[in-house]
Amino acid sequence: MRCKNYPVVCALILGSIIFCGSARSAQQEFSYVDLVKRLTDLEYLATLPPPGEQCVQWSSYDRKSRYDATQEKYVGWDANGDGDGIIRKENGKLVFAEMEGPGCIWRTWSAAPKEGHVRIYLDGASEPAVDLPFIGYFDGKNEPFTRSAIVHTVAMGWNNYTPIPFQKSCKIVADAGWGAYYHFTYSTFPQGTKVPTFKRELSAADLAALDQANAVLSKGGFGAGRKYGGEKLWSKVVKAPAGKTTEVTRLKGQQAITGIRLKLDLPAAPADYEVLRELALQIKWDGEAAPSVWAPLGDFFGTAPGANQYRSLPLGLGEDGWWYCNWYMPFDKEARVELVNDGKTPRSVSFEVVHAPLSQPIAQLGRFHAKWHRDAFLPRETERWIDWPFVKAEGTGRFAGVMLHVWNPRGGWWGEGDEKFFVDGEKFPSTIGTGSEDYFGYAWCCPKLFQNAYHNQTHNDGNNRGQVSVNRWHIADAVPFQKSFEGSIEKYYKNDRPTLYAATAYWYLAADGNDPYRPAPLSERVGYWTPVESTTPIKGAIEGERLKILSKTGGNPQEQELSGFEGQWSNDSHLWWVEAKPGDKLELALPVKQAGKYRVAMQLTKAVDYGIVQLYLDGQKLGAPIDLYHDGVVPTGLLRMGEHDLSAGDHKLTVEIVGANEKAVKSYMFGLDYVKLDPM
Repeated sequence: MRCKNYPVVCALILGSIIFCGSARSAQQEFSYVDLVKRLTDLEYLATLPPPGEQCVQWSSYDRKSRYDATQEKYVGWDANGDGDGIIRKENGKLVFAEMEGPGCIWRTWSAAPKEGHVRIYLDGASEPAVDLPFIGYFDGKNEPFTRSAIVHTVAMGWNNYTPIPFQKSCKIVADAGWGAYYHFTYSTFPQGTKVPTFKRELSAADLAALDQANAVLSKGGFGAGRKYGGEKLWSKVVKAPAGKTTEVTRLKGQQAITGIRLKLDLPAAPADYEVLRELALQIKWDGEAAPSVWAPLGDFFGTAPGANQYRSLPLGLGEDGWWYCNWYMPFDKEARVELVNDGKTPRSVSFEVVHAPLSQPIAQLGRFHAKWHRDAFLPRETERWIDWPFVKAEGTGRFAGVMLHVWNPRGGWWGEGDEKFFVDGEKFPSTIGTGSEDYFGYAWCCPKLFQNAYHNQTHNDGNNRGQVSVNRWHIADAVPFQKSFEGSIEKYYKNDRPTLYAATAYWYLAADGNDPYRPAPLSERVGYWTPVESTTPIKGAIEGERLKILSKTGGNPQEQELSGFEGQWSNDSHLWWVEAKPGDKLELALPVKQAGKYRVAMQLTKAVDYGIVQLYLDGQKLGAPIDLYHDGVVPTGLLRMGEHDLSAGDHKLTVEIVGANEKAVKSYMFGLDYVKLDPM
């Protein structure tokens, strides 16, 4: 079973921004090497976007979601059939995306790419620039999509960050059998900008640029990709008295902070949870009264709760215990860095701050903002109850990323929600996704931890129950805005369940822009997580998720936590088999304690993306094939599988995927809740 996954479309202007008085205009020509450099260019994020630069996303989101302008209402705003949305069918093909150039695709993602071809036509050409099975965009076998940090699969999510530029237009079409769920995130540039038309046969210089970017993205860490002239290092051990705000450093003149590192002694988890929320980092630019940067210490560095090691391009926590930040932070007159200690214990923190002269006029640079909050500025429209805003800002700037911390003590999939980016007051978002985990670059609610330069799952208590932390950074695909920006993500579970969100958002904003967020009191930051509730299995059930896997011909069997469904599944979980295809078989060991004659029964799972299966016991068919399609997620109820003489020991229970209902999303999933053996 899965959550929504939405395609996002982003438009970014590349290259230097040249100012003439107060006007902004974009440099007009970029090579492929220039575009590849955007993958690691953190300084560029600070440049204020010129008019005409956009970042947009096409995705397979459920087209029932729309804005009715006549009624000024949002319709079907929580529609969740996000696996196969398209623009239209045309000459027997599926049209995924249509874009007008100049522009560049920055990110291609899918939850289940298959063998059906996806073709990318550029600049009106009759032959596609890329013509591959959809899985061929991600499997590392086809140049130039072969570099492991740029093209990678993490926690069942397939990601490709290879730039695909176009001068006039881009059209993406697919054959049947392409898979399920897609995102194409792209930028469009101001008219007059010149970019090359992508071709898979790149030059030696282009390939070398991809190799260099891949090396930077693979390594991460403090200073990753940083090349600023005239850098200086400031360091100090800062004593932070309890209940006080302490100045760390004050830098003067037109400069930029290019890196921050800090280290402190922490108690073992979970005691470190509260310490890292009691401490907060705040930064004020150019004498401002309210800080532009304010976040609890751990959250600022992209993870919560507690200290979770990971490496990404802008943020991370190394194995050596040093937290690091590589965001580029320019200022005009002064930067004042402060450490807030709202706890009852004095703390000692080792700080390093790297700063450098500006390489371009301050007038063309925004100020860095990072803010933490819970439930701030929720939508006023009742039909938008599902949208949870993680950032709102007014002015000109760029959205650069978000870290989301989820407290979900009752379990169940919390992330059945799409990201939605409203730029410059638009009513329908130019980016709308297909599911929370899809936005964060993984898929299928997978609880496995992963790390990458652009997206990470740094904490998961297990099966998405308890504490979860994920982040995503928009580097080449940063979202520019001229007047305003709202970034939201759908939140299906309400606070009183409880399922609670906290976010740290990162963006750049012109000096005269409006950042409405203020520091949150300690009472909002700590103490709201409560013990995880226990669950009770059905008496006599042999839990599917506990069965030993003997063999499989394909797919990925695993436990999936289902406590969000209020006890409908025994032990609030099931054995979940995903990524299989018709003809695949899964063999499980079914234990029998004592020889005898038994009535065999079992409960399975039904959903929109589940298949038709044939079950076998010791090689003999257990009745006819079972169709597990349903337009919602439900248990089958107890299914009787007949009477069988069974010896003591392990028996072989086999599941074969034989097809799918014509109405189903063709993902061929299977879920086994439990088996019951009742002696006769």
